[in-house]
Amino acid sequence: MPKPDETLIILAGATGDLGGRIARILLKKGTPVRVLVRPASKRDEIDALRQLGATIAEVDFDSLPQLTHACQGGTCIVSALSGLREVIVNTQTKLLNAAIEAGVPRFIPSDYCIDYTQTPEGTNRNLDLRREFRERLDKAPIQGTSILNGMFADLLTGQAPVVLYPFKRIVFWGNADQLMDFTTIANTAEYTASAALDPTTPRDLRIAGDVLSPRGLQEAASQATGDAYKLFRVGGLGTLDVMIKVTKTLMPAQDEVFPPWQGMQYLRNMLSGRAKLASLDNDRYPGIRWTRVQEVIARHVQEKS
Repeated sequence: MPKPDETLIILAGATGDLGGRIARILLKKGTPVRVLVRPASKRDEIDALRQLGATIAEVDFDSLPQLTHACQGGTCIVSALSGLREVIVNTQTKLLNAAIEAGVPRFIPSDYCIDYTQTPEGTNRNLDLRREFRERLDKAPIQGTSILNGMFADLLTGQAPVVLYPFKRIVFWGNADQLMDFTTIANTAEYTASAALDPTTPRDLRIAGDVLSPRGLQEAASQATGDAYKLFRVGGLGTLDVMIKVTKTLMPAQDEVFPPWQGMQYLRNMLSGRAKLASLDNDRYPGIRWTRVQEVIARHVQEKS
């Protein structure tokens, strides 16, 4: 086990995209990383992390003694777990309890989203789960820090129905000048790695690689592609509310992490302005080159051509 004055990051969710990026960045910095994995995790992903220099701890997340032992000596727990209540609330609570038992001083939960502290409860299922875990974290004798990064800009390449490439349209509801926050997964991972090594982090860190309105997205897409994109206003936010309700009724998919209506709820929160990050902490860790939305779109179009 590391000595108390040594750095050791305990990482959960490293077999996912974001978690894997966080692990690679920390290891590249020469930081000791202990990855928590379930015995059923894919062996090739585990082997890849081990080859990069990570220490692998296979644990039963339902066993407090096993989790506590795996967290011993850690200076910060970083969670990049993805899922619904069973993961975001229940599994993270087990990880939190283990961190406390092991004496780990800091915990970064799997938030990585818009500012859910400002959105009304009941308007976004996935954010409500993060809000519920936040309440548990805030009551625990440990220093919690959430990374709030808006929407992953990577989703603008097709997963989020905002930039319609075949039709050269930017889809939105409400106000075309409502600002929204976008950050790439890579930038989020780089920032989170830096935050994990910083013992002085506040409760929330807010970042955005780019801040654009639907009108700004129109300009970014036009500049990136060389085509004239146009705005397509479907209706007001009330129209979007109705569409969410209908979609949720026709395609409930309650066991899916990101069903269509969940993405619509997320966009609704952004377009309302309630989830807008009030201030940004981008400059806290110098050296990060923030990727603009225009770059994301240009790279996507180039890869498709």
